[in-house]
Order: sequence, then C-alpha cells, then structure tokens
Amino acid sequence: MLKISRYQDISLIENEAKKDYVDRHSPFVHCKTSAKAGEKFEIKVRMGKDYEHPDDFDHYISNISIFDKDKKLAEATFYAGALGGQGKKGHQEVTFYVLLEKDATITAQSYCTKHGLWESDPIKVSVS
Repeated sequence: MLKISRYQDISLIENEAKKDYVDRHSPFVHCKTSAKAGEKFEIKVRMGKDYEHPDDFDHYISNISIFDKDKKLAEATFYAGALGGQGKKGHQEVTFYVLLEKDATITAQSYCTKHGLWESDPIKVSVS
C-alpha cells in the first residue's frame, strides 16, 4: 500500500533539515469556505510555505491533484525543468476551477518523484 505523508507544524520541529523536508513536500490548499452551486470555484494549491522544492531531473513534483473526499476533481502534471531545471528550486503551484453542486471537503495530493505521495489538510466548503 502506498504511504501518504502529511504536513506537521514545522514550528514544533527542532531540526532545520526536517523542517525543510516536511514543508517543501506539503501541498497547501487556498480557497474560500463557501461556494455557489454551479458557479466556477477557484482552488489554488501551492507546494511548501517557507521552503522551495528542488526541480532536478530525478527529484521534482510530478503532479498535484485535488479531491472532494475520495472523488478526484482535477490533476495537473509537471515535468522536470518546469521551474528551471537541475540545481533550481521553486514553489510548484496551480489554480483549478471546478463546479461544486453540494458541500465538499477539499484536499490536495502531490507526488514527489523521490519522496512519494503527500496530502494537505482538508478544507470544508459549504455550497448554497
């Protein structure tokens, strides 16, 4: 079974390398907590808050997906070099637009080619 890693509050981590590792691999969802049924709803996902992820040819973020509970809503695919290539770092980010018809619980998952699957904290969205 594939292990899913999750963000933990890096202010509670003493080791700087561990803070960097946890932060740069974690997807963070940015969206409103309410939406109108049938209208475009914007969901932004950014990798890392304080630390940037490498964009090396053997270590990069290959995709970011968003889910409503267990239903995949959208996915973006990235390739090595999208943020400058070998030796470069950056915050991979993407904006999705979806139509929600009922209340949703939005999470994001990202896949690092070296450190596997990571999942965001869920955000509840009420739909009217």
